[in-house]
Amino acid sequence: MTAGGAAKPIKTLIPSRLDRLPWTRFHTWIVLALGVTWILDGLEVTLKGAISGVLQEPDTLHLTSSEIGLIASFYLLGAVLGSLVFGYLTDRYGRRLFFFVTLVTYLVGGLLTAFSWDLWSFVAFRFITGAGIGGEYAAINSAIDEMIPARVRGRIDIYINGSYWLGAALGAGSTLILLDPNIFSVNTGWRVGFFIGAVLGLGILLVRRFVPESPRWLITHGYEREAEATVIDIESQVDAETDEKLPKVDPADAITVHPRHSFGFGIIIRTMFGQYWRRALVGFSLMVAQAFLYNAIFFTYALVLTGFYKVDASVTGLYLLPFAIGNFLGVLVLGSFFDTIGRKQMIAATYAASAALLVVTGWLFATDALTVVTLTALWTAIFFIASPAASSAYLTVSEIFPLETRALAIAFFFSLGTGAGGIIAPWLFGTLIGTGSRWAVFYGYIAAAVLMFAAAVIEIVFGIAAERMSLEKVAEPISARAHD
Repeated sequence: MTAGGAAKPIKTLIPSRLDRLPWTRFHTWIVLALGVTWILDGLEVTLKGAISGVLQEPDTLHLTSSEIGLIASFYLLGAVLGSLVFGYLTDRYGRRLFFFVTLVTYLVGGLLTAFSWDLWSFVAFRFITGAGIGGEYAAINSAIDEMIPARVRGRIDIYINGSYWLGAALGAGSTLILLDPNIFSVNTGWRVGFFIGAVLGLGILLVRRFVPESPRWLITHGYEREAEATVIDIESQVDAETDEKLPKVDPADAITVHPRHSFGFGIIIRTMFGQYWRRALVGFSLMVAQAFLYNAIFFTYALVLTGFYKVDASVTGLYLLPFAIGNFLGVLVLGSFFDTIGRKQMIAATYAASAALLVVTGWLFATDALTVVTLTALWTAIFFIASPAASSAYLTVSEIFPLETRALAIAFFFSLGTGAGGIIAPWLFGTLIGTGSRWAVFYGYIAAAVLMFAAAVIEIVFGIAAERMSLEKVAEPISARAHD
């Protein structure tokens, strides 16, 4: 400590040491331990979407289309509030602690959902589940970005966010069993699905015990010895696996930080909306557009199938299966290009292309030119492109702001985007579908397409070419500057 009580500046090469590491089992372990939550979330949310028709039957909860949309909106409201609260706490108290807090919250909500007895109990339990997953988005994305080498950060982040659709595919397939009246009664199968998802998630708590705290977080908060010990341990694991000497780090890449144990909201807000207001606009537009698009279609797709195509509610999951597979294949096929072709080019292209396909699909749907099979095929094509676009929104807000604000930035823009684009969308589309008018639904699709086009334009004008760059070069840490 200095005479005035402030922490002494620390000159460190820790960010460069982490970025120069080759890909090893350590990195794979980090991805699996932290990213697997997305698979569980995809499974559970897909199950909720697939059972929308079943929940309207007299033998279950006997809900209306608008009430189905209301449940989805409260899930997203929980995600908004959870991400803000846990995002702030994650930046202040560390990534690792909230790996566990957010996951426990999420699993408790999922488990309670299995025992819902009416609309409002279902709403309350989905709110809790949403709060947990909102916190996961903030804690997990920030930690992964801070420990993954810069040269592959983009594709890994997109792959992890896209793994949601592996869970969605599993959820879609599981409904063929869970909603089969020959196996489970109509009011039992969907409950079993939520219960199994919660139980499976308990194993993740054990796996996460072996994930270290982010060395970048440690160093900026003054825990120099802990940060150094963590990086040495990581390097020793990499050394043991590769049997090759790690490349030397250029001393010129050292950064100097002025540690603080906490960063007030004033500093954070001034940084994000003062110095980086253009980046804030980019993050907001990307989040709003993808949230509206996904939540509009994904949370209500079963209502479209049962309401306009008279598909039996017990088999709607079958139509979601190719939709989910298309989403996951999209991130696998296109994800690497965000690191090679570049962030701005790929983000703008995927947002614009998915918007154009949505307009065409909406018009064909409105004119009754599509069968249930061709509609599903077009949805699959749209989200093959939109899936990496949506994942890139989370990547963008997690890397274009200073380290000290990373989790809160993810939470803040996730909350703004979800609040503006996601909470309204399920209710709105549930209401539009309830009118029975194809043209009413088409106008909703047009609104989603306009938001996607606008986001593409904003990305072209203000986007950041962050590919293969150290996080500290993309955005200088607040702690790299002397205390105000």
